[in-house]
Amino acid sequence: MINRSPLVLGKKSLKQVTDDIAGLVETRPGLKYFGALISANTLFIFYTAVLTAIVMVGMGLMGVNHPVAWGTDIITFVFWIGIGHAGTLISAILFLFRQKWRTSIARTAEAMTVFAVLTAGLFPVIHLGRPWLFMWFFPYPNQRGPLWINFRSPLTWDVFAISTYALVSMAFWYIGMLPDLAVLRDRAKNKLRRFIYGSLSLGWRGTGRNWSHYEMTYLILAALSTPLVLSVHSIVSFDFAVAGLPGWHTTIFPPYFVAGAIFSGFGMVVTLMCLVRAFVPKFKDYITLNHMENMNKIIMATGMMVGYAYACEFFMAWYSGSSYEQYAFLNRAFGPYWWSYWIMITCNVLIPQLFWLKKIRRHIKAMFIISIFVNIGMWFERYVIIVTSLHRDFLPANWGLFKMTFFDFGALIGSFGMFLTLFLLYIRVLPAISISEVKPVLPVGKKEAH
Repeated sequence: MINRSPLVLGKKSLKQVTDDIAGLVETRPGLKYFGALISANTLFIFYTAVLTAIVMVGMGLMGVNHPVAWGTDIITFVFWIGIGHAGTLISAILFLFRQKWRTSIARTAEAMTVFAVLTAGLFPVIHLGRPWLFMWFFPYPNQRGPLWINFRSPLTWDVFAISTYALVSMAFWYIGMLPDLAVLRDRAKNKLRRFIYGSLSLGWRGTGRNWSHYEMTYLILAALSTPLVLSVHSIVSFDFAVAGLPGWHTTIFPPYFVAGAIFSGFGMVVTLMCLVRAFVPKFKDYITLNHMENMNKIIMATGMMVGYAYACEFFMAWYSGSSYEQYAFLNRAFGPYWWSYWIMITCNVLIPQLFWLKKIRRHIKAMFIISIFVNIGMWFERYVIIVTSLHRDFLPANWGLFKMTFFDFGALIGSFGMFLTLFLLYIRVLPAISISEVKPVLPVGKKEAH
């Protein structure tokens, strides 16, 4: 018989599980929480001011120019869409494969997916230059004559893929919370909380009929979410892969983008879980080092996949015999933006290899620092793909340099304010760990089993 480490530490009873998880929502936040929330909210207000200035004045405030017409808006959009992949992977795919170690981290990973997609969705709208016309992306009967969206454009595919992904992810997240929302309703000590959680729990009573419908619905949504993990970032990669530009026109982009999305998504999950463990000591019994180590192994594996993709790009550029392709990749590594390419290689390929060492895989401070580097590297990956391919194309007459302005940095940094504000509000309003999924995986001794 294989002796596995328990998924929940501290020999918790069923009541203790409920008290620990629901107690975070029911108790008054401390000064540390308010300090973090005020900091995130200040950054969010700054972000709002930056976006307002860009909308009012125009895209000229940002660094976009000719030939780099796609700037940090698209870079950061692809970055946040990638962040949103780990939540659905942890929840849906690991649920279908009956991986029980997902139970303590699935809820927060799902929330991260929803908040990341909401954050990402603003950037293409701002990049339009005229964001009030964003509804033209959607096919609906109109009075503009024969003016319809171009269904052959991958940018249109993005709209359908990402909106579908967002809706399914939100439904999956919400349906999974129904039993826990009913717990908060039953524990509520005032009428307002009882009314709010009662409305959100949709009349849940915990009957056999409720559980039967819940499990079937959750399974169906998991099955719907699984292909979306692979399809959404594949379609995002088509924004580049279907173009004829050297450095973009490559068939490796779909699997390469999916692996990179899982890589960066798990990096953000590890970052958030380290913070949750630090600010909520009781959750260390539920989000254990074994959970963190499993995620670090996935980061290490997907990091090697991404490194393999980088090598394949150089090999195929050489093998193709195309001087344009060869120049595009040499320019990435040794051109004006060489520094961004080597930051990407260092953060995405070299640093994650430290996870081969078990001490580092299980060291909270080390994994937190490495996860930060992973997300820095993945942002620079999108920067390298977009900027180094656009700034020097076929004609030297079209060559130019891209320089980020204050508003580029403001939009990038401020987006973290929006994400963290949503996340901090979530952990104090909704159960951050699934009570109904943690209880079945509690370690049970002989006496309790009897």
